[in-house]
Order: sequence, then structure tokens, then C-alpha cells
Amino acid sequence: MSSDVGVGVGVSPGNVPVYHGSNLKVLDMRVRLAELILRCVICGLAILSAVLIGTDTQVREIFTIRKKAKFTDMKALVFLVIANGLAAAYSLAQILRCVLSMIRGTVLFNKPLAWVIFSGDQLIAYLTLAAVAAAAQSAVFAKLGQMELQWMKTCDLYGKFCNQIGEGVASAVIVCLSTVVLSAISAFSLFRLYGDNKEKSSGGW
Repeated sequence: MSSDVGVGVGVSPGNVPVYHGSNLKVLDMRVRLAELILRCVICGLAILSAVLIGTDTQVREIFTIRKKAKFTDMKALVFLVIANGLAAAYSLAQILRCVLSMIRGTVLFNKPLAWVIFSGDQLIAYLTLAAVAAAAQSAVFAKLGQMELQWMKTCDLYGKFCNQIGEGVASAVIVCLSTVVLSAISAFSLFRLYGDNKEKSSGGW
């Protein structure tokens, strides 16, 4: 082995130099870029969903009685708005972290920080999944009704209200799917740190 081989450079069985440090940085930058894009999507669509649902109202006059439909009439929609708000706030904080780390060119080696990010992403994923599931079930009852329980088809009376709610729920579904993908990325970023340690310890023998 020549003396030109420096720190961070290994030699494969075929005597081909392998630059582990540079490969790790390239991989980390690609993962960080995908993470940043997903967090921006989550933040933007979560805000859009919360605004669409939170501002949606429609007034109908039924037998001289004015009835106003709003999202607070359905607890599942209130839960969805809160979940979207939390997802947007959390994503905004993580976007700032990603941008700062990309500007500085740092690689995530801090295991406690990786665990915090992983746990936060998991929590947001489960929260949005539960909120979307509850809102989707309520939307089905509002659209189709439930004859056995004598629940009427609310959307037949409040068409505009239901359409806007549907747009908000659709945005929330994309948010939910994005958080699931993002939690997988954060899991990869976390557990590769333990894989790197295992390779280093085995390489020492």
C-alpha cells in the first residue's frame, strides 16, 4: 500500500481506493435534500388544509331557520385542523434545521439528535394518520349518510361546504403520506449511524 493513501481513504480487495468520507457526505446531502423537499411539502399542504377547513362555512335556510355549517360542528375536523397546525409548525422548525446544516455542510453524526428527529417524525406521522382517518370516516357519513342510525346526507344540503372540506382532507392525505415517507428517511438516517459504528469496529480487526 502506498504512503499517498490518507485519512478517510481505504483500499478495497481489488486495490481500488475507496473514499468513505466523501461517499458519506454525498449520501447525506442527497438524503438531506429529499428530507428538505418533503418537509416543505408537508408544511405547505398542512397550512393549506388547515386554512381550507378552518375557513369553510355555508349558510342554508331550512323552513325559515338559518343554519350555518362550520368545521367546529364536527370534532374530527377540529382534530384535523389541530394536527395540521402541529405538523406545519414542526416541519417549519425542521426546515430551518435542514437549511442551516446544508449551508454549513455538516453531516449528522449526533445520535441523540437523530433519535429526537426520528421520534418527532414518528409522532407527527401517527398524529396525521389518526386525524385523516377520523376526518375521512366523518366525511363518508356526511356524504352517504347512515340510514340505520337515521343520519341524513349532510352534503346534499351543504354542497359547497362539503366540497371545500374534501379539498382540505385531500391535502391532509398527501401530508399524511409524506410524513410516513419522511419517518422512513429519518429512520434510515438514525440506524445508519449504528451501521457505521459496526463497520468501523469490524474493520479494526
